[in-house]
Amino acid sequence: MFSLATVATVFLCVCVGSVNLPLNETLRVIWNAIWGLPQPESMSVPIILSVRLPRVLCVALSGAALSICGGAMQGLLKNPLADGSTLGVSSGASLGAVIAIAFGITLPNVPFAGTVVMAMAFAFLSLLIILSLAYKIDYSLSTNTIILIGVIYSMFVSSILSLIITFASDHVKNITFWTMGSLLGASYQNALLLLVALTICGAVILRHTRELNAFAISEDNARHIGVPVRRVKLVLLIAVSALIGVCVSIGGTIGFVGLVTPHMVRMIVGPNHQRLLPASLFGGAIFLMLADLVARILLNPVELPIGVVTSFIGAILFVVIFYRSRRVRT
Repeated sequence: MFSLATVATVFLCVCVGSVNLPLNETLRVIWNAIWGLPQPESMSVPIILSVRLPRVLCVALSGAALSICGGAMQGLLKNPLADGSTLGVSSGASLGAVIAIAFGITLPNVPFAGTVVMAMAFAFLSLLIILSLAYKIDYSLSTNTIILIGVIYSMFVSSILSLIITFASDHVKNITFWTMGSLLGASYQNALLLLVALTICGAVILRHTRELNAFAISEDNARHIGVPVRRVKLVLLIAVSALIGVCVSIGGTIGFVGLVTPHMVRMIVGPNHQRLLPASLFGGAIFLMLADLVARILLNPVELPIGVVTSFIGAILFVVIFYRSRRVRT
């Protein structure tokens, strides 16, 4: 069901936009491109293959990555408000990208832009700093310590971002638009990078679904049934951070996807992570593709940052979900 809905949403988002395209023509163009067949002489060909399809693929992969990270973090930290940015890695990746934009850092010999490389580098550096501080304070790397360090680190990075934006007046517009999230101009190279990162890190996360089920009860319960708590926690934190770093490096900071989508999916498939996380992949892809579609067509020809749309929709959905869950408990 989720897979069919995802495929349908992909074609919907490719067909609909500032210029609406017929579904049969879209299918023919994509089919011909896959098998190397001659394309029809139509203006729809460059629109589909050069603009919409790579963007929709990047949006879908980003949504899937952010959602599975959010589901994993909520299970790992036993916190319904956790998502992939809880560690502060998302803020660190944003800092790296903003530095690249503000100071014009480029890497011509690297297949991806300097913004992407800097964001990924700062994501890993942030993870190293956060885990080192947490380890110094609490050798067991308890959940509360990690969350506290992550929140403090995010606030620290936000102050640095504000300082850079103050002195980078020539790039304020680009930086502001990027920090609100945007996949405008996404390429097939970006989609390939996201696919590789999601395949590797997603596989690592999905391999630990049983451990996450044990964590959902308590760390003591997980330890008593033989789960190497500290090692599993480190592996999952590294996988989530790497995946978040790649997503932020390409699409900027896109909020609420990893927070809201796992809650919505949990209402359909239940709390078992062996079903929840695979379903979250598809749910996140669908949610972000529809949000991106709204961002493209709502104020056409003006395009909204996708982060604005996800935050607006996500905040409303989260209030509804939280209210319904409270009613069920009472």
